[in-house]
Amino acid sequence: MSYKNEFIRFMADCGVLTFGDFTLKSGRKAPYFINTGNYSKGSQLARLGEFYADCIKENNIEADCLFGPAYKGIPLASSAAAALYSKYKIDMGYCFDRKEAKDHGEGGLFVGMQPKDGDRVVIIEDVMTSGKALREVLPKLKAAGDLTVAGMVITVDRMEKGLDSELSAVQQADRDFGVKVHSIVNIDDIISAIEAGVIGGKEYLEKIKAYRKEYGV
Repeated sequence: MSYKNEFIRFMADCGVLTFGDFTLKSGRKAPYFINTGNYSKGSQLARLGEFYADCIKENNIEADCLFGPAYKGIPLASSAAAALYSKYKIDMGYCFDRKEAKDHGEGGLFVGMQPKDGDRVVIIEDVMTSGKALREVLPKLKAAGDLTVAGMVITVDRMEKGLDSELSAVQQADRDFGVKVHSIVNIDDIISAIEAGVIGGKEYLEKIKAYRKEYGV
């Protein structure tokens, strides 16, 4: 089984990927939902880090540092950095930001590896809905030095157009900021996994396809 199918089964087993009738924050009615807040155990976090590492390795993303935006991105970047080393012997730095810069002790906005001129940084996030998180962290990273954002890695690309755009958040990130977003899987991978029997959910397949046709890019 490919690591993509393993990840889809992992999400289902963890209760992160579920099927039913859901009202999204956007107001859209969706037949599937991804709730990354359901990752709650050390074993799950360790496995999740491995999937991030697999995605980084497969896409040949070269960087000096993994950056996890506070707060959700902190454990994600940490586990991904640990997995890169344990699985692929790639010893990459990692860091995260404080919500407010510390004005005592060592001070500063970043914890962990300090981004500096010439660094290549990869942003680690769970999902990307509107691109708001990217817009918030880019100025912080750029203020730290003349560095390059080598990409962004998320778990799932819904491949869904925005409320006021025909582009998805992933496509807008590339257009507006030149940031290439890589996902461990996308909605088409999930549809294929259901069709192949990797996970259940065949009773929702037609609804998912219809939703994809209406809102997808």
